[in-house]
Amino acid sequence: MGFTEDLVLRTRQLCEQVNALSFTYDGYIYNPLDYAWDMHRTYLERYVRKGVSVLMLGMNPGPFGMMQTGVPFGEVNAVRDYLALDLPVGKPAVEHPNRPVVGMAIKRSEGSGKRLWALMKELWPNPDDFFDIHCMFNYCPLGFLDSGKTAKNFTPDHLPKQEKLALEAVCDSYLKDVIAMIGPKALIGVGKYAQAKLEAVNDDPSRIVDSIIHPSPGNPQANVNWNGKTMEKMKVLGLWQ
Repeated sequence: MGFTEDLVLRTRQLCEQVNALSFTYDGYIYNPLDYAWDMHRTYLERYVRKGVSVLMLGMNPGPFGMMQTGVPFGEVNAVRDYLALDLPVGKPAVEHPNRPVVGMAIKRSEGSGKRLWALMKELWPNPDDFFDIHCMFNYCPLGFLDSGKTAKNFTPDHLPKQEKLALEAVCDSYLKDVIAMIGPKALIGVGKYAQAKLEAVNDDPSRIVDSIIHPSPGNPQANVNWNGKTMEKMKVLGLWQ
């Protein structure tokens, strides 16, 4: 098999591995690699390329982003208009009543993805030019939503220790394999959590491992000139001109 076929197969294995884990978390767990598989597989086939220079990594799916579209930082307008992806998305077996998965029909914009992909579109109007240099993944494929009315996004680092370690073992293994398959010269976390995960699995001391500020509107640092700060950081690292 070739690179893309291997990547798709390994990602399908990740999906099955996280589905096999047990959690005591009193909330809702969404796996977009499962119910949004067609979208995610098409994203991998079209936009992840062997030998790109920079692997960028987020934390886990957001309720209005990848949980809906199956694409990392998958703000619906960016997915449809910039990445030109628009396929049917299914539903998780159990949904939070206030966070149904409606796929590409979602009306709410996902703030982190909107900000991130807007910058990439500004710098690389043709997405193929961006993906000739970069690839974009999430560390953990699962989305966690609090059972309360607000359906607050619960991040996997807050799971009970043994459950967190079991999930991290699966995610670390996938990340190591993806890095080995792609062979990037730089690993860039979108946020410090992702940077720490990249540092933990990196086995090449010559590789750049660093991070950019997470673009979430809930991050005060991101709400003042995130574009400028991100471009400057990537230029200092020698990754952008």
